[in-house]
Amino acid sequence: MAIVGSGPAGIFCALELIEHKPDLKIVIIEKGKSIEKRTCPNSTAAVGCKKCIPCNILAGWGGAGAFSDGKLTHSTQVGGWLDDLIGEDRLMELIDYVDAMYLDYGAPKKIYGSINEHIETYRNKAALIGMQLIPQRVRHMGREGCIEVMGSMYQKILKHADIRFQTEAKDIHVNGGSVEGLETNGGEMINARYAVAAPGRVGNEWLSRQAKRLSLQTESNYVDIGVRVEIPAAVMQEIADALYEPKLIYYSRRFDDKVRLFCFNPGGVVTSEYYDDILTVNGQSFANKKTANTNFALLVSTKFTAPFNEPIAYGQYITRLANMLGDGVIVQRLADLQRGKRSTKERIARSPVKPTLPSASPGDLSFALPYRHLSSILEMLNALDELCPGVASS
Repeated sequence: MAIVGSGPAGIFCALELIEHKPDLKIVIIEKGKSIEKRTCPNSTAAVGCKKCIPCNILAGWGGAGAFSDGKLTHSTQVGGWLDDLIGEDRLMELIDYVDAMYLDYGAPKKIYGSINEHIETYRNKAALIGMQLIPQRVRHMGREGCIEVMGSMYQKILKHADIRFQTEAKDIHVNGGSVEGLETNGGEMINARYAVAAPGRVGNEWLSRQAKRLSLQTESNYVDIGVRVEIPAAVMQEIADALYEPKLIYYSRRFDDKVRLFCFNPGGVVTSEYYDDILTVNGQSFANKKTANTNFALLVSTKFTAPFNEPIAYGQYITRLANMLGDGVIVQRLADLQRGKRSTKERIARSPVKPTLPSASPGDLSFALPYRHLSSILEMLNALDELCPGVASS
């Protein structure tokens, strides 16, 4: 058995095989490093992204999640559309099963966001504004806790599998409809009767190429285009205390596009990521230390239909345009965006919000984001401002 990628999908695949098929020989190949060697040079200084290849934030044991904020969401309504494939009841069973395994490897027992009267109050307020609030329970490991849990899983799997770091997959070899093995970029052929391809976000282009080369049936995914918003933590403190991880969905009046609030990080930091020659942003929070800011993503989801079938390329095109305009990650005050002005260092300095990504370059997002997306994002910010006054502050 050959497994491509050592993110959660590859790790849990290996754990299940070790438990139920102990005689099966397992080889895991990972283009990144082992978890103890994953460090980001941009995490301790305002020097900007060093553009490591592969990005240590995204690639390596544990995947992108191991260097994120380590939240395990107990809900079938967020994180994708697996319920469309296997049904909501079966999906909830699997969520509980996976959560129990995280507990076995050291995840904290505390659960946040249990249903209470405060959640119902916010759900009713959101409905009056035209937003849907999705209540959920969250187990929060924090970045440091997530690394410890993934490290424990690593020690378990290491006893039963051959794990090869800094090794990249080139092609899955198939003959007559059956897998023969896996070829690495170094020219090595790993003979295998089965192959599981779980390369994660950093390997999505590779997986797309393999699907085309092997004539596998695929379906165009949703394209999420948006921004990461950073505000003073006090602005959303009450809703953070009540819900811990608010998930809000809004449909824009002008275009009827779905806009969702995603990856909420109270007291967190904005981070940069680099892959496929593009620089993007993410956010994370720690379990035991906080900043004065809260950040979250606002994403506009679009599902294109025929003849368009290049959703990944579309997202990359917009990101490359933003990188070119801002010499990397762009940061802009909301007031400047609304007035059609480019942010400058002086204008950013006058803002009460001090960006936690100091290497970001002041610029103008309206030159990069399509009008449709930008319009829907601004609508969502105004709706959020009714729920949490101050979100749409200039």
